Amino acid sequence: MGRIIPSVTVLLLVFVTSKAFEIEITPENNVAAQIGDKFELTCCTIGCESPSFSWRSQLDKPLDGSVNSKSNCSILTMDPVGFGNDNEYLCSAFCDNVKKEKSIKVDVYSFPSDPVIEISTPLNVGENASITCMVPKVYPSERLKMQLEKDGFVLKTKEFFEEESTETTETKSLTLTFIPTFEDIGKAITCVAELPIDEMEFEPKKRQTSQRLSVNFGPQNTNITVSPSNTIMQGETLMLTCSTTSNPPARIVWRKELEDSSIQHITDNDTLIIPHVQISDSGMFVCEAINDATNKTERTTVVISVQDGPRNTTVSVTPSTTVKEGGAVTMTCTSSGNPAPKISWTKHLTSGVSQFLSEDATFTINNVKAEDLGLYQCEGVNQFGREKKTVHLIVQVPPQNTPELISSSDNVDEGENITIMSTTSSNSPPQTVPQKIHPSNTTILSSQNNTSVLYRVIRNYTDIYLVAYNETGNNTDVIDIAVVEMVKEKDYVIPVIVVLSFLSPMAIPALAILVYMSRKTKINRSYSPVNAPKSNV
Repeated sequence: MGRIIPSVTVLLLVFVTSKAFEIEITPENNVAAQIGDKFELTCCTIGCESPSFSWRSQLDKPLDGSVNSKSNCSILTMDPVGFGNDNEYLCSAFCDNVKKEKSIKVDVYSFPSDPVIEISTPLNVGENASITCMVPKVYPSERLKMQLEKDGFVLKTKEFFEEESTETTETKSLTLTFIPTFEDIGKAITCVAELPIDEMEFEPKKRQTSQRLSVNFGPQNTNITVSPSNTIMQGETLMLTCSTTSNPPARIVWRKELEDSSIQHITDNDTLIIPHVQISDSGMFVCEAINDATNKTERTTVVISVQDGPRNTTVSVTPSTTVKEGGAVTMTCTSSGNPAPKISWTKHLTSGVSQFLSEDATFTINNVKAEDLGLYQCEGVNQFGREKKTVHLIVQVPPQNTPELISSSDNVDEGENITIMSTTSSNSPPQTVPQKIHPSNTTILSSQNNTSVLYRVIRNYTDIYLVAYNETGNNTDVIDIAVVEMVKEKDYVIPVIVVLSFLSPMAIPALAILVYMSRKTKINRSYSPVNAPKSNV
């Protein structure tokens, strides 16, 4: 019995030793290695402290990798994984002349990154566009499936199984051509790529990329907001704001249409502010919304009416405010304001009453008369006020009704003095010039303050013309003067008087009788003045 026990022990030890020597490869099952990555196969033994290893591929192809053994493990490193690594590898381990082997299949693939979406730029509403989805470095590409979706709805799919298989990585693409609409704005485009190889274990087998559509479109629904309103009082602050819908955001330009229909540039800003608006600010304002990306412009307008009472009322007179009698004069009234002031003409009468003349801006008087002289008033009126402007019209009238006054009488004795005074009515004031008419010449007599003095008149002082004139015309009166001629005879009266003065007082009555008789004799051939008819020239 003692000898049997050691034999059994040896057998048991041998059995235990042979069971302990095993070989394992990790990963355990067939594996998929991505081309371009680093991949390792590890072969380890159990029950052998110092094994020896060897690696080989089926059909004795090159390993396309490096081997590094340490302790009871050997590592086959593929860095990077290539097409040559698509093979079955066999690990052999030797321990005390005992050999163990184990194989593993490595399949290679390439699906390294998510799809890339490329969109033709720019995307403009209503214009042809394209979306391309690309999957780079795919292997095996014939197993690839691609799909384009928009917000979950499939737009287009593509499979590549009909393509010839090659040992190379390829970039595959799917392109969708379409016409963008407003509904496409902001929608998500998703590209889905799948590499469904059931016999290979790797992740991910499905990749996707999403991108929201940015669709350009020109300005739409351009609108102007006015504060406080389209109708504004002069002096207030006007604010115009222009808004529009556009992608990318539109550039706003403000312009104003002038009276000659030309367009004036004001500012490049969404908001236009005009403090203290004036009537001249009235008119049409234009907002231009410009999308440079689509090269499209939309315009909208607003009419602003700046209101105020009549201002700057003026009167112009043609030919002038001084007009000759019989001529014509035109008075024109202008007044600024909004609404346009209503014009009326009145005349101030001497009684203090205003006489209505016309509601036309232009008032004309043909054949002006003296009574047309006076103060004329133009008035501009609207619902916000009134303003007046006056003009004084002067009517120039030639001298008329030139009377004369002869002092002391128009019957005078030769040698006496005569004073001639004249008055006349005219506008403007006339000058009066007495003239003595003679067949051979005309003598202008001196005159001062319309008064002339004829000193020591003689027989030929007849036919005196009194001429009154101003810049408008003249008026002539003829003055007939009767001059009593003095008879030159010997005068015996004075000596008799001297003699008689020495006589007694009784001679005085006789002296008076003699003087009377002398005077009576002296006026032989005398004449009485006759007022000749006066003619106006």
